[in-house]
Amino acid sequence: MFSFIGRLLGSDKALSSVVDGVSNGLDALVYTDEEKAGDAAAERKAARAMVVDWMRATQGQNIARRLIALSITGVWLAMYLVSAGAGMIAVFLTDGQNLKTLSDLARNNADDMSGPVMLILSFYFAAPHMGDLAKGVLAKWQNKGAVTGKGA
Repeated sequence: MFSFIGRLLGSDKALSSVVDGVSNGLDALVYTDEEKAGDAAAERKAARAMVVDWMRATQGQNIARRLIALSITGVWLAMYLVSAGAGMIAVFLTDGQNLKTLSDLARNNADDMSGPVMLILSFYFAAPHMGDLAKGVLAKWQNKGAVTGKGA
């Protein structure tokens, strides 16, 4: 009962509790740079731990992943090499139109595979940043019509 009368009349103890309550409330509303940096560091640490845990959990699939990666990357690289080789040889032939056509076809097919190949390479060499890379590659791939089936 006395605390109610003290609050009603504005005693020092009541005033102190009001100031403390307002101060704590305002502090909770402000998100400082230090708190942001701490939260960002914690998120990065959790993401790295998740990637390491995922790699450890799927370790038995390494051979299959490597075989798929090498197969797709090998086909992509072969198309670029065929394109470059056919283009170079066509320059020295009087009628190199067929080789020029082969070069163009191989280059276009290799370009169509660039998105998936970049995802594979980024998986192996930039795993912690895969989310951002995958979004960019998939957006580019969709714009070319590869995902929707409309063609370029």
